[in-house]
Amino acid sequence: METAVCGYTMGLACADFLEAERGSPTVGKAADFVVRSRGILRAVPEGVPGAVAETVVGGVVEHIV
Repeated sequence: METAVCGYTMGLACADFLEAERGSPTVGKAADFVVRSRGILRAVPEGVPGAVAETVVGGVVEHIV
């Protein structure tokens, strides 16, 4: 699960050559993120989609469950 999370965060930023601007929770980087209703690092893959409670993109809440 940790590999998947890394792939969808820093991995995608690196693929777009944007690792200096996004991909990790670092001061000065873009802050698109999700708020989880439960942990996913120990979850079974089938339980991950239901774990997202809120999605924030560019500082704007885009989705709330």
